[in-house]
Amino acid sequence: MTDFTCDLGADGVAVITWDVPGKSMNVMSLEGFAQLSALVDGCLADPACKGIVLTSGKKDFAGGMDLNVIAKMREGGAEAIFAGVMQMHAVLRKIERAGMDPKTLKGGKPIACVLPGTALGIGLELPLSCHRIFAAENPKAKIGLPEIMVGIFPGAGGTTRLVRKMGAMMAAPFLLEGKLSDPKAAKAAGIIDEVSADPMAAARDWVLNATEADLVKPWDAKGYKMPGGAPYHPAGFMTYVGASAMVSAKTMGVYPAAKALLSAVYEGALVPFDQALRIEARWFTKVLMNPSSTAMIRSLFINKEALEKGANRPKVADQSVKKLGVLGAGMMGAGIAYVSANAGIEVVLIDASQEAAERGKAYATGILDKGIQRRKVTEAKKAEVLGRITATTDYAALAGCDLVVEAVFEDPAVKAEVTAKAEAVIPETAIFATNTSTLPISGLAKASQRPAHFIGIHFFSPVDKMNLVEIIKGKDTGEVAVAKALDFVRAIRKTPIVVNDARFFYANRCIIPYINEGIRMVAEGVNPVLIENAAKLVGMPLGPLQLVDETSIDLGVKIAKATKAAMGEAYPDGAVDAVVFWMAEQGRLGKKADAGFYTYDAGKRGGMWEGLAAQYPRAAAQPELSHVQHRLLMVQVLEAVRAFEQGVLTDIREGDVGAILGWGFAPWSGGPFAWLDILGAARAVEICDALSARYGARFETPALLRDIAAKGDSFHARFGGGAAAKAA
Repeated sequence: MTDFTCDLGADGVAVITWDVPGKSMNVMSLEGFAQLSALVDGCLADPACKGIVLTSGKKDFAGGMDLNVIAKMREGGAEAIFAGVMQMHAVLRKIERAGMDPKTLKGGKPIACVLPGTALGIGLELPLSCHRIFAAENPKAKIGLPEIMVGIFPGAGGTTRLVRKMGAMMAAPFLLEGKLSDPKAAKAAGIIDEVSADPMAAARDWVLNATEADLVKPWDAKGYKMPGGAPYHPAGFMTYVGASAMVSAKTMGVYPAAKALLSAVYEGALVPFDQALRIEARWFTKVLMNPSSTAMIRSLFINKEALEKGANRPKVADQSVKKLGVLGAGMMGAGIAYVSANAGIEVVLIDASQEAAERGKAYATGILDKGIQRRKVTEAKKAEVLGRITATTDYAALAGCDLVVEAVFEDPAVKAEVTAKAEAVIPETAIFATNTSTLPISGLAKASQRPAHFIGIHFFSPVDKMNLVEIIKGKDTGEVAVAKALDFVRAIRKTPIVVNDARFFYANRCIIPYINEGIRMVAEGVNPVLIENAAKLVGMPLGPLQLVDETSIDLGVKIAKATKAAMGEAYPDGAVDAVVFWMAEQGRLGKKADAGFYTYDAGKRGGMWEGLAAQYPRAAAQPELSHVQHRLLMVQVLEAVRAFEQGVLTDIREGDVGAILGWGFAPWSGGPFAWLDILGAARAVEICDALSARYGARFETPALLRDIAAKGDSFHARFGGGAAAKAA
């Protein structure tokens, strides 16, 4: 079996087709590179071959490098990585020079690339080495270099070529942000050359008519000057200074790939092209050797993909959702209705009044209208999506639904009422799901006549933007219900994790202590600015005080009261309540009230509220930055370990992926379990023991963490394949 095949046409044009067997999308492997290299050699040596067109046998061109291969490359160490990357550079450079004389730059054969659809990562780096890139008129296609999103950067020449092609400033969004474009936008940006209704015909025609001058890349031509200026050019100097400041501000110094990419660009711009490729390879090697990149690749690509493909799905028949009922047309219910209808599912959206139900449907209209303004959605698509949503007050409309998602108020009595109404109408085989963030599923299931078909599906707000969905199994939830929930979440293109029932499930169990720890420190006299910046400097997207402002302080009060009522004397957060309740009494309910821990002006966040310092004066001696960071991270991570230890979380892959997608836990770390492995279990125990001695039980080292430390083990070495803590 081969990934690449070659067919020499009667016109002398050789078509090399990339079609990886058994894959829905092409991904590059080291074996694939070797095959491509051999075919190119054969074409260049064949007098009957006038030129080459490289294309795909699939609807898309390529999804990138097989990141499993990249993960394995790291096992060979820095020398093996560098050697492997330089071999890739050699193949792409051979395509770029196409047999031309290195001195005269003559005698080469034209090589074009045809992109039928999406081209990502190496799927764009390979075309960039060709002499001309043709893309099909496919508005759904995505073209770009998204490597930065999984902790690496384009290391097969994409960084060096794109900067030399566009200039550092114009290339920055595509390299540092992983911006993706449709073919027309990619052509407008100068990434590709032509968009055609028949790109293969256009490419063949170009190959047969190309001149020798058409084959010489600008950076190989005499007198080449980098667009926008090199680092020591007056214009270029300002670009690089600004880029450095921008990267530092956005990454807070915790994402090694962005800094390495910028270093490769800066240093590469000072030397000839081939030397720049070596510099790129060295920085790429350095990034791959960093444990952060390994953890990000594992969590954000390998494990995320495994979960989305159903790694933990029960082995039961297909449970695709045909007709969905959504109870409650508030923001959450409206969001669920939109993402479901957008995925092609018929939706019945029910609320107590027709006006409320219509308002919920209008939420979808608003999102689609924004898509039309951005030219991402057509009027026909809008009509199609809205046509799938029936807004009503009539529960009889739920007849035929195979899944119902309840998204009403967080009140067990209200949830019980709508559960009974729905179950009176829906088929016996239908699954009923409750969308709740705090209420135990097993308790809510008591209102159901069929607890085996009752499950929790916890969406995060806003539903259309948040990628994670937490599926919660109650005490009596059956496998079919789990499979139905997983198939539904995958159909709406979200990432699911499955957890067992417990107070706050997994995500809220970990994020609430993070918020609470920040509030505790305020009461202790720690400067709020130190608290917030400590969080951001360790990779959290929001500080705990900003996060509670965003989610609303009165919600925090409500959760605190409910938790205290359930836990009684065991309730541990009285010190937090003192601050939160006082804030609520002051009318400072967060961003929605334009008043919280921060000041606001018409929703725009300002600085910290001065009244906070008056109520909770700053301590004369402030803690070290690292101490604050340890408190903020450990209080989350220890809950993750306890959740795994107790069987609430059954797979650390779900723990890592869920933490990053659910509440933004330091993505550079790969998630809480990956962070403990980077830190080292022994060091983690040392930190926890010191914190628990000073602050109490919330920092007490779990027995599982202590055991891993004692045996010199790691979480991913012991449980990385999906083994549960109890079983292991």
